[in-house]
Amino acid sequence: MEQAKIDRINELARKSKVQPLSPEEAAEQKALREEYIAEFRASFGGILSNTVVQYPDGSRRSLEDIKNDKQKK
Repeated sequence: MEQAKIDRINELARKSKVQPLSPEEAAEQKALREEYIAEFRASFGGILSNTVVQYPDGSRRSLEDIKNDKQKK
């Protein structure tokens, strides 16, 4: 997400603490937050897909493998 959009989210958040937002500003804030959350989830999903668990015996398994094993049970 572009820094300008993040700055706008923060600006609207600060403004909402001082005075109520107009309906247009509230809608803009909601849309920006949804976009931010969607990008965060995608990024976090990428991090989790590359995460492995290392067991005391030295073996390693990806979180995807662990998730798939649990779904089979």
